[in-house]
Formats: sequence, structure tokens, C-alpha cells
Amino acid sequence: MADDLSTNQLLLVIIAILLPPLAVYLKTKSLGMTLLCVLLWCLGLIPGLLMALWVVLKG
Repeated sequence: MADDLSTNQLLLVIIAILLPPLAVYLKTKSLGMTLLCVLLWCLGLIPGLLMALWVVLKG
């Protein structure tokens, strides 16, 4: 069972690198967090990427 969780988290990290807002949405299911990530991603790729990785790896 722990392997499933780590595999899912690894897939979310890969998605976070490619499409940060999608990873945030898949992890949180929150429209607000997703829109914040989209805004950060549009302002600069790195802030959106860092936010997505933080959301995916924190919990």
C-alpha cells in the first residue's frame, strides 16, 4: 500500500514539473489554489513550479 502512495506522489511530481496547475488541482481539488498556481505560473514559470511542488510534497 505504501508503494501506491509513493508512486502516486512521484507521478504528481512529474506532472508538477510539466503542468503545475494540473498537479495542484489533482492534489487539492481546490479551484482557488489552482487559480493561484495559474497566476504564479503566468507571472513566471519558476514561482508556479515551486508552488506546485510545495503543494504536492507537503502532504
